[in-house]
Amino acid sequence: MLYTHLDELREYAKTRLSRVLLEKGGTPQARSERESFTQMYTEDIAKYDAAEHGLCFGRIDVRNPDRDGIDNTEARYVGRIGILDEENDYESLLLDWRAPLARPFYLATPAAPDGVVRRRHIRSRSRQVTALNDEYLDLDAAQAHGDTPIAGGMAGESALLAALNAARTGQMHDIVATIQAEQDAIIRSEHKSVLVVQGGPGTGKTAVALHRAAYLLYTYRKQLAKSGVLIVGPNSTFLDYIGQVLPSLGETGVLLSTIGDLYPGVRASIADTLEAGEIKGNLAMLPVLVKAVRDRQEVPAKPIPLTFDTYRLTLDRKTVTRARGRARSSRRPHNLARPIFVSAVIEALADQLAGIIGTDLVNGGNLLSRDDIADIRSEMRADRDIVAAVDALWPQLSPQQVLSDLIGSRD
Repeated sequence: MLYTHLDELREYAKTRLSRVLLEKGGTPQARSERESFTQMYTEDIAKYDAAEHGLCFGRIDVRNPDRDGIDNTEARYVGRIGILDEENDYESLLLDWRAPLARPFYLATPAAPDGVVRRRHIRSRSRQVTALNDEYLDLDAAQAHGDTPIAGGMAGESALLAALNAARTGQMHDIVATIQAEQDAIIRSEHKSVLVVQGGPGTGKTAVALHRAAYLLYTYRKQLAKSGVLIVGPNSTFLDYIGQVLPSLGETGVLLSTIGDLYPGVRASIADTLEAGEIKGNLAMLPVLVKAVRDRQEVPAKPIPLTFDTYRLTLDRKTVTRARGRARSSRRPHNLARPIFVSAVIEALADQLAGIIGTDLVNGGNLLSRDDIADIRSEMRADRDIVAAVDALWPQLSPQQVLSDLIGSRD
């Protein structure tokens, strides 16, 4: 029945996607909506395809007392994605493993059953069930079935051993069917600041971190949909190894990247030596980079002569130093502080020109109004000589340019 609903969901997404792709023209808003729907249905199809293997891997029978205090047992099926019965008042047929109602599947023990009477682990291949394993957490229920409750060790021990004994394929598999209580605590921990997952080699750090990412995408989808999720790996081999984990958990909208591919349009193809990599990655490089940028904020050794509208102006060291100080005091990055520097230089040059052409020889004041001086500043911003002088003193920089000049210099 679950696979019937999965097929229906997939067919609906494919039908909607084909209709959207056939639509043409329209207003900019309509085109934007088509792009959004195309992405949504494409991701839905990928999610349904990824959930094909091991769609449902667990079930918990939960004691659910009614109004009269009579115990009724509610069966909850746990799987990779959530499926609702649209024809039956949207009753839950399959709980997403990240849903709060599915958490007892991972945490329930005989000492703290959380209402769980029985936990069933389901193993399947393609669409055929290959094995079932029941764990009774309630003594009365266990005796009624001629079984004994588990001793409180690992949850789903048989499923865990089966996963450990499975053949290796060269790709990481998810651990969604065998998550232990300690792993669950990390995966579902409160979303705040930085979470560090530590452990020795082979202890499952990467698997837990990937399941954590899937959980965050499920729980905080609205917030994370705006910014996206980026997974950074040391190399492409590692990303290939983990690449199928998140799709198998129902998440397809995650970007994977190596450190060398992080900057858009730049692909690092040469590996540094161990010594060079250690130097570049050291925090001591931070003040070096700061000095490299500040070194581009020059002050002329000699006054720079400029000609504006036949008048001779001078851009001296004192003027540039004052403008540079004003820009630096804003504490903005180099490129964002540049407009402040430009405005200060233009203001000084405009005042200099106003002193030449607007001086009242009788009263010693200035005949130019504020609007006149504002017009002069506007014209100076478009003057080639002034623009060239400003660009030489405080150029617009790119990260590639700074790093290339700095690291490429033997000095």
